[in-house]
Order: sequence, then structure tokens, then C-alpha cells
Amino acid sequence: MDETRRDRDAEGRAHSARPRDGLGRPLPYGAQGVERQPEGVVRTPGETVREAQRLLDAGMPFHAHEVFEDAWKSGPDAERELWRGLAQLAVGLTHSARGNASGGARLLRRGAAAVSAYRDARPHGMGIGPLITWAEELADRVEAESPGAVDAAAEAPRLRP
Repeated sequence: MDETRRDRDAEGRAHSARPRDGLGRPLPYGAQGVERQPEGVVRTPGETVREAQRLLDAGMPFHAHEVFEDAWKSGPDAERELWRGLAQLAVGLTHSARGNASGGARLLRRGAAAVSAYRDARPHGMGIGPLITWAEELADRVEAESPGAVDAAAEAPRLRP
């Protein structure tokens, strides 16, 4: 395969076929990567939370972000900001685990702000208040300890307390 050209799907849209590691970083063609999340999967909110938690616990926040992104794109308008914010929290953890302290902290704070409107609602059994606290504390810590990557699995938040 010519690595200078972009991979395309059957409809001609750009779609990278390169394998990825657990943090979503592209690996060389032919390398052993982790299984990628299928895109565009419509799940119930409960399925979304369970799958995202499984991926977070496995140290794969990039993949959890993709699960949240599916919910953001397919869910009701009233919950889009919730799922978008959760996706940002997962990407913030991803960047922090990759050693990108400033990007990680910025996305953690952005995600915390996005989900703050749901703080008292406990949507789908999630504890939004504890998630916000987790995100703010991790953002402060990765900035203070920069430059250094955090362990994504050890830092994974609990979506449902």
C-alpha cells in the first residue's frame, strides 16, 4: 500500500486503515494494533456508558471518546452537550496519557464545563459532579507535573459512582 496516499472507504471518504495503539496513535502499516471502535454505532445510553467505562478501565480513552462521539451524533438534541462533553473528557485523558499536558488539561476543563449543566440530573445514572471534580483535579495535576504522561487506566474516571 502506498503510504503517501490517504486511505479511502468505498464511498471515497478519507478513512485511515493504519493500526492504532491503545491511545489512538497511528502505528506503521502491518504493526499489531488494538481493535478499533466501529464508527456510527447507535447504542442505548446504558450501552454507551457501559462500553465507554470498559474502554476507560482498559486504558483506552481514545476509543471511549469514539463511543461517546457516536452517542453525541445519534442521540437526542437535549443530550448532545452531555455526550460531547464526555467525549472531550475522554480526549483530555488521552492527551494527558500521551504526555500532552497543556492539551490534556485544556480538554479536561472544556469537557467539565460542557457537562456542568447536567451536574444535578444524574443522566443515565452518571455522577456528573464527581466527573467534574475528577477532570479539574487531573487537569491541575497534569499541568503541575508536566512533562509526563499519566497512566490512562489508573486515572480512568468512574462514570457511575
